[in-house]
Amino acid sequence: MAETLAALRSLMASHSPTLDALVVPSEDYHQSEYVSARDKRREFVSRFTGSAGLALITKDEARLWTDGRYFLQATQQLSDQWKLMRIGEDPFIDAWISDNLPREAAVGVDPWCVSVDTAQRWERAFAKKQQKLVQTSTNLVDEVWKNRPPTEINPVVVHPLEFSGRSVAEKLKDLREKLANAKARGIIITALDEVAWLYNIRGSDVSYCPVVHAFAIVTLNSAFLYADKRKVSSTVSSSMQDFGIEVREYGAVSSDVALLASNQLDQDTGVNPGLNGICENDKCEAEENYNDLIWVDPASCCYALFSKLDANKVLLKQSPLALAKALKNLVELDGLRNAHIRDGAAVVQYLVWLDKQMQEIYGASGYFLEGEGASKKNPEAMKLTEVIVSNKLEGFRASKEHFRGLSFPTISSVGANAAIIHYTPQAETCAELDPDSIYLFDSGAQYLDGTTDITRTVHFGKPSAHEKTCYTAVLKGHIALGNARFPDGTNGHALDILARIPLWRYGLDYRHGTGHGIGSYLNVHEGPHQISFRPQARNVPLQVSMTVTDEPGYYEDGSFGIRLENVLVIKEADTEFNFGDKVYLSFEHITWAPYQVKLIDLSLLTPEEIEFVNTYHSKCRQILAPFMDKNEMDWLNKATEPLSA
Repeated sequence: MAETLAALRSLMASHSPTLDALVVPSEDYHQSEYVSARDKRREFVSRFTGSAGLALITKDEARLWTDGRYFLQATQQLSDQWKLMRIGEDPFIDAWISDNLPREAAVGVDPWCVSVDTAQRWERAFAKKQQKLVQTSTNLVDEVWKNRPPTEINPVVVHPLEFSGRSVAEKLKDLREKLANAKARGIIITALDEVAWLYNIRGSDVSYCPVVHAFAIVTLNSAFLYADKRKVSSTVSSSMQDFGIEVREYGAVSSDVALLASNQLDQDTGVNPGLNGICENDKCEAEENYNDLIWVDPASCCYALFSKLDANKVLLKQSPLALAKALKNLVELDGLRNAHIRDGAAVVQYLVWLDKQMQEIYGASGYFLEGEGASKKNPEAMKLTEVIVSNKLEGFRASKEHFRGLSFPTISSVGANAAIIHYTPQAETCAELDPDSIYLFDSGAQYLDGTTDITRTVHFGKPSAHEKTCYTAVLKGHIALGNARFPDGTNGHALDILARIPLWRYGLDYRHGTGHGIGSYLNVHEGPHQISFRPQARNVPLQVSMTVTDEPGYYEDGSFGIRLENVLVIKEADTEFNFGDKVYLSFEHITWAPYQVKLIDLSLLTPEEIEFVNTYHSKCRQILAPFMDKNEMDWLNKATEPLSA
């Protein structure tokens, strides 16, 4: 650690200009949330493993910014050479630099690893003291990272129409219409899930995310895919050509963006412009004379590519693919429903297994009964750790049709570890299961027909009255949001409060958003919408056919954590009235696994909440029955017996 910081400071000192500070973002060249092993630069320099964070190295300090999901984890993982900066409580990095570094300080960053809007925001903040953002020509972390993981050559695969529901030709036609309407002649697509969605391709370049390291450029009469050609088979290449997509080397995107800027990219491509919808006869030529903007998403396009464009001819606007991808088609929705049924079956099978193990190995009273945990009942038995049980859960999922892997590292957490919101157990250091402690597991899978994400919190001994109160408050918030009806045009910022009010009654809260979109065999976290207290949740209204999670929680540092999470689909609501001639919307639950009745304080539930739980549990029984053997079905029947007030 000390050697890494010293080596970086040496490079900063010898850089031209000399750097007063170096920013090391978490993101890769595509501003991805989850990155490949060789792109985990911030983790390499800081040893902090959370998915969100930003490192700043000055001549004599090292600071790491992260959000509320990771405060506890960061305090545990950062050495004393680092200072934790809590986003939302401490000054943002640009304000801190402006206030604390000298006038005319030079702050270095790899322009490939920072987005346009972030770089521009920093430049505005730095201008107050004539500080400057310096784009380094190489990544300084890469220069000091010995044994950096090599590039993996993972094949690109075509995602078939039976799962995607829409052809590449249709998607390109829609995209080009949006370009023309925006007076744009081309778009640079940098977000990995957008490239995968648009071209109906998938890959395995990033753990847990079935994406390909690739860029795309689409103009009114041509389309390009930039990927390592070693990953692209002749079959896939032929498929791309059929849709008028030319495959070029990953590194060629830089020079091609410069060609795009000077309007030379379309020349001599050999691509038939009439293939994909709006450029027929003389229309393209006329539109090219009229459309002169290049569309760039400021949140996902890196500063390096933006810097090659004429800033006066750039349309800085959210990618039109973000919303198009979020609005699931009927095939994708059916696939997601089916994937969640199989996934729910795996979760129930896991709970049946875990309940039996906890009783046999630890003498626990089990999932249904309340009793003090006995001492370890069977000294000969293998002990259960967070990792061992997590691997068992993966095994249940792996047995299901269309399984392709997990959708994120499973959060399998006992007791105090459950208070670490994005805890990831490691085999060497993880905790053993404890019949007297809460166990929280947040997990999901990638299936060809959909991506899943579910959280359940359970106790195999005797939960305290306080734990029951907290669990019930979280459940009440989960029900309140899931049962909401709201006018079309409502955003997730407006709904976030519904999940928090039951917690606020006790002076409790949680430091994360309440809901995120979920991909269709794509990223488990998907925008552009979200349900959150954060201001960006106001940007996009919730719309019919979007997916969103419902996941309130409560975390008591050093003691326990509780979270409940279902995936919802937004649909039209069947309301008695229709004030203002607005359409009203509601949610459809597509996640199926019981809530643990033992953790519920029934005296705190309203009759309507009890009715919801009973109806939901009845559906769990009915929907999951085909996947259960007799023993599992007996367990599920018991777990979903009707509540009575």
